Amino acid sequence: MSAESPKNVILLPQTNQLLSLYTIIRNKETQRSDFVFYSDRIIRLLVEEGLNQLPVEPKTVSTPTGEVFEGVKFLGKICGVSIIRAGESMEQGLRDCCRSVRLGKILIQRDEETALPKLYYEKLPEDIASRYVFLLDPMLATGGSAIMATEVLLSRGVKPERIFFLNLISNPEGISNYHKKFPDIKIVTGAVDRGLNESKHIVTGLGDFGDRYYCI
Repeated sequence: MSAESPKNVILLPQTNQLLSLYTIIRNKETQRSDFVFYSDRIIRLLVEEGLNQLPVEPKTVSTPTGEVFEGVKFLGKICGVSIIRAGESMEQGLRDCCRSVRLGKILIQRDEETALPKLYYEKLPEDIASRYVFLLDPMLATGGSAIMATEVLLSRGVKPERIFFLNLISNPEGISNYHKKFPDIKIVTGAVDRGLNESKHIVTGLGDFGDRYYCI
């Protein structure tokens, strides 16, 4: 992707370190243990960038040297909502950055008759409407599942500007589909691939993320 990302798409800096991590997880020869380890490193970077997007207010503290430090603190509480099952792989990265963070889950699967996404399960914090929400799903393909999950969040009172959609790999079609519905929601991604193939899989891609992360 060019240096000029679409509006409300935050692309991680394409450093040599990040590209080396993606080279490992995209490689079909990479063993599961390495796939998990290096995916977790990217997830941590995505969470850190998501946290960078949250609002702060000034806070002054005294240091052990007797000096005063003019710093900041986050405004409001956050929670993570994973789209089962692949999105659950991103929960630990959020926990690593945010102690005692609340988590919710949404299960969306394709209806065999209509081929459309269908909501099967949701479990969300009762106070989610007052929180900033990190929506977690490693791959943004067509955007169907993410759109439905976001509609669930909105129905529970979460404001669009409080939602941040974190994913490892996206593509222009998925971004466009998602932002047609939710133009004000920020997507935080590590890579924008060239598109979808005839099977609606991301290319270049890395295969089925959930299978590679969870299956031996």
